[in-house]
This record gives sequence, C-alpha cells and structure tokens, in this order.
Amino acid sequence: MSELGTNSKSRVAHVFPGQGSQTVGMGYKLYQSSPKAREIFQEADEALKFPVSRLCFEGPEEELRQTINAQPAIMTVSVACLKTASELNHRTKPVFVAGHSLGEYTALVASNVLSFVDAIRLVRERGRLMQEAGEIRPGGMVAVIGLDEPVLKEVCCESGAEIANYNCSGQVVLSGSKDALARSTELAKAKGALRVIPLQVSGAFHSTLMQPTVEGMAQAISQIHFNDPEIPVVVNSTAQPVTTANEVKDELLRQLCNCVQWQPSVEYMLNEGVATFIEIGPGQVLSGLIKRISKKVQVLNIGDPDSIKAASL
Repeated sequence: MSELGTNSKSRVAHVFPGQGSQTVGMGYKLYQSSPKAREIFQEADEALKFPVSRLCFEGPEEELRQTINAQPAIMTVSVACLKTASELNHRTKPVFVAGHSLGEYTALVASNVLSFVDAIRLVRERGRLMQEAGEIRPGGMVAVIGLDEPVLKEVCCESGAEIANYNCSGQVVLSGSKDALARSTELAKAKGALRVIPLQVSGAFHSTLMQPTVEGMAQAISQIHFNDPEIPVVVNSTAQPVTTANEVKDELLRQLCNCVQWQPSVEYMLNEGVATFIEIGPGQVLSGLIKRISKKVQVLNIGDPDSIKAASL
C-alpha cells in the first residue's frame, strides 16, 4: 500500500460512515491498544451516562442496531480511530472532510466545529428523535439497484416515496411510509431494477416523515457552542463546502428531512483535486461507494489498529 503524504501535492479527504456500519465488537482492538481511543470511549460513557463502549464491544446486536444507540456508537468508534491515527503521528491534513448522514457529525468533530462530548450528546438526541419520529410516522427505507435517477423520480411521483440517498451510480435509497415503499418496490422492479433491498432502519430517514425531529434538534443545537470549521466540510444536503458555524447549524437541521447527496459530494471533492479518500470508522460502506463513483481515486479504510498502521495518514 502506498504511503500518503509523501507527495506534497496529494490532496486527501477524510470521510466518516453513517448508520448501518455498526457491528458487535467494533472498536475493541482500538480500546485495547490505544490510550487515546480508551479516552474517547470513557468520555462517551460519561457524557451519555450509559456504557456505550460495552454496547460496541459486546452488543447485543439488536440493541446496538437501535437508532438511538447505533448513532453514538458509530461516532465513538470513528473518533477513536481518528485519535489513534493522530497518536501514531500521522500528519497529512485533509483538504475536506465529509460524512454520510450521522457521519457528518463526526466530520464536525474532525474539523473542530464541535467537541467530541458536545457532538456525542447531540447525536444521541438526534438518534432518539429519529427513532421517536419513526414511531409517530412509521416508515422505512429501501435501496434500489440499477435504475437511473429520472426513472426513480417517476417511481417516487407514483408511489409517494422520496429519494433519501444518492449513494453512487445505480444505487439510490428511497424513504417513505410502508405503503409507499411497497408500491415503490413493485414499480421499481417493473421498470427494470436489478434489486430492491429493504434497509434495517427504524424510520423513513431523510424524508418529510422526519419533520417531527426538527424542533427538538433546533433546541438541542441552540444549547451547544459551534466553532467555524478548521477544514471545509462538504455537507449532505448541498454537496458543497461550508466554512462557518451558522452554515453548519443550518445544515444539521436541513439534512434531517432532505436527501443525502453522497455521490455529488464525492464528485465535488474529486473536481477539487482530491486524489485519496480515507474512510475513518467501522465498516467499508463509503469505500465501496467511492470506488464505484471513481475508478481512478485511491481509497483507504481505517477501522482498527492494523489498518491505521498500514496507512501513513
């Protein structure tokens, strides 16, 4: 694996995963091997007043998968990875940071917009509100493989579903009520979708069914101190960088009910000269998506001590 940072002209972006990347056992090797990682897990436990570290390490899986738990758990592991990398004296500073949905909050920690403690509390509240909204207005999400955007927009017009994630060419996620998703599945298959895959989530995330979350998140955000980003954050709702605290606050409310523009976000960074993307956190979901968006870019993933040591960040 080539070392990063040997070419001063190499432009690197750090990206952070969202919900769905969680697995029981995640972060345990980091906790064992890295004092910085242990500090992060301890801070998370104290900030949330429950042992999220134990949930990461031991499960049970059903409890870890719950939105209210999965979101802070994934963020904790991602930040533990980030801090471990810095502990090992990896010095290449990214020119952009970005995260997929929940991962946007981790990107804000990486850019020093939010302290980890403030971010983990916000994320816990976000997960609680999203889970609650899913109970008030039940719904779900499906990934549609193999249909173009214009066809999917037709599907949504006919079914009442909404496009929730533009992940990569040929993979788009729809969100909506159970009836809307059932109709969307029928229509998508009829129009030639290769597969329609239900996602294991507790609500219709990134759709108008999440509107009940906005007031509570606005209140929570108003109580937290935000700094201007030290590194531009390419945000979900516009696929453009934000550079002020007020722009960040607006984005965190906007992304709740709007589509995650992941493919356009990656394309923006590519057009700005990013040659290497490093996914920091559990799983390799974003790495896979980025490889499908561009065959030329270098993509690395760091989620444990071995992968961190293998890359010079």
